Amino acid sequence: MKNENIKEPHNPKLIVGKVMPSCLHLSLKTKWFKMTKLRIKKEDYREITPYWIKRLVESVLDEQGNKIKPIGDYREVDYHRFIFKKFDINIMTLGYPKSTDTERILKLEHKGIEIRTGNPEWGAEPNKLYFVIKHGAVLL
Repeated sequence: MKNENIKEPHNPKLIVGKVMPSCLHLSLKTKWFKMTKLRIKKEDYREITPYWIKRLVESVLDEQGNKIKPIGDYREVDYHRFIFKKFDINIMTLGYPKSTDTERILKLEHKGIEIRTGNPEWGAEPNKLYFVIKHGAVLL
């Protein structure tokens, strides 16, 4: 028999039996936010640094194909061995707005992450590799 005085542990990822979507929060400067909001810019670029590896990479495949946690900076690793974290939504913000400032918050479908060069018209340096975060449809 279940004791009514014992509360179930709180799981912030559950809402009425459903799992909350996983969100990737990215802050943008005005120029890039406006282009993204107008659907001109359909991807975002982040440098391959230890910070972004920690935020975007779930694990790395070793030489035998086993998954290992990303440790260190991995600048010398074959980037094709990265296994990216799973996200459902890209939340793009103009700077760091209050949650009620909906004009400065844009929610987009997450369409995946790649490592490749980016479009210089969208802020990428030519011939430089980036984490390329792809955007899909605008979400309400």
